[in-house]
Amino acid sequence: MRKPAGSPGATLGATVGAAIGVVLLLASCGLVPEPAPPTSQAQSSAATPSPTTPAGSPSEEGTPSSGWKTFTTTDAGLSFDYPAGWTVKDPGGALGGEFVDVLNAEGKSMAGLRTNIVTGAECVGKTPYEVYDSEPMVALAEGGGADGGVPRYVFESRGDDPDPVSTQSTIAAYGITLVPEEPGELACPMFHLFLWPPSGAFFGGTYNPENNTTPGDPKRPYLEKAKLYASTPEYQDIRKMITSLRPADAPTGSATPSGDSR
Repeated sequence: MRKPAGSPGATLGATVGAAIGVVLLLASCGLVPEPAPPTSQAQSSAATPSPTTPAGSPSEEGTPSSGWKTFTTTDAGLSFDYPAGWTVKDPGGALGGEFVDVLNAEGKSMAGLRTNIVTGAECVGKTPYEVYDSEPMVALAEGGGADGGVPRYVFESRGDDPDPVSTQSTIAAYGITLVPEEPGELACPMFHLFLWPPSGAFFGGTYNPENNTTPGDPKRPYLEKAKLYASTPEYQDIRKMITSLRPADAPTGSATPSGDSR
């Protein structure tokens, strides 16, 4: 079902690989990164995952797994929860800002967290779009991560090519955006960034059926597979993880509001 999303912005082009890969992909999709100003803020806290509950049994279809841990960034600014069987790779702020990758039990990259991103963007053309999932993330606004707006988690796509894989003009991705939903059949490119001191941040990933485990015929059109993926346990784990992102001093469970989500 086509749903509103995306006002003038720029597309998500970030993956969970190296920093240069993130920059190149963002730039290629209309997002123009700028160097972030230097900061003297000390990296004061070790980024060590802390276990909460033991790993549970395999989850039912469409529900998150049980057994989660909590990760806190090296600057003690942000925390998020992740499945106990997954791994967080963190170079400890050595690359300037946080540069965290989250891998599942098979070692596949599920999402990346980047901070200290400064961007300028413009709407370079509108395309067909769909929103598969969306939920406000109030804690990021309350923690100083927004300016007059509430960031929201979103899983969405751009384009309408029938190919079984993503193309230059058709892609789906999940992440956090400041762009509000809006009506219409066309939308600007994706903009999966949110404000976070001292500049901006990204927490998400690009849907890739070769990486993101998806049921059904592999020859099915890419966008149909993206819709199917939204109902899988793996996706629900990713969703729960990203929507748990919060200021590190906020209590667990405060990242998202109660009530309905899409």
